[in-house]
Formats: sequence, structure tokens, C-alpha cells
Amino acid sequence: MSFLVSEELSFRIPVELRYEAGDPYAVRLTFHLPGDAPVTWAFGRELLIDGIGRPCGEGDVRVAPAGSDLLGDVLIRLQVGADQALFRSSTAPIIAFLDRTDKLVPLGQEAALADFGTHLDEALDRILAEEQSAG
Repeated sequence: MSFLVSEELSFRIPVELRYEAGDPYAVRLTFHLPGDAPVTWAFGRELLIDGIGRPCGEGDVRVAPAGSDLLGDVLIRLQVGADQALFRSSTAPIIAFLDRTDKLVPLGQEAALADFGTHLDEALDRILAEEQSAG
């Protein structure tokens, strides 16, 4: 992917896209920036699918086509507070990745694999334990 610093400046960075059947609603992008530890963002698989064809997302992650050509490029904007990073990728490898995810877990069949109650309870327990140890 290209990391867009400004309209005039961008540079290519290695990005790893991952999908796991154990977390069937999410995709993960891991950015490998020179000199820094890898940074991973997780967000909805459907957001990535929908963002190829039209601007999608609210809050921290937004995905949109870069232009009017559906199979051109896609923009992924990641934001934390006032800080944001914009990445541009060719659409073809993202579509190929999404096709492979669909072979693992067909779109619409995620609920059959996801045990949200267990995952939610585990996440809440972890958050409560972190808050109690911090405070």
C-alpha cells in the first residue's frame, strides 16, 4: 500500500491483510513501518467490501474508492483523535483477499462460527481487570 503523507508525497509500505475464521466479522491490516513496531488495525470485513464500491465507515476507519473507476484504487483512512493516516491500494489485491475470506467463511454465515457471548464476556472481563489494576 501507499502511505499518503500529502498530495505530493507518498511512500510504499508493506501491509499484511489477515482474516481468521475464529473472528469471522473482522479483517486485520498490519502496517510495517520502518523503524517502528508493526501496527495492527481490526475492522469489519463488510466495511472493506462495501468501501470498494462507495464511501463507507464512521469514526476511526473509513474506506472509499479513490475515483470513479470501480476497479481502480481504494483509500483507507485510519484515525485516532485528531491524528489520521491515509493509505491507497489497488483494488484488485483487496478483492482477491476478500474472495479468499469468503471461501473460509461465506458472507452472511459468520454467526454460525462466532460465539459473541463468550468473546464479549472475555473482552469485558479483560477490560474490567485492566481498569481495576490501573485504578
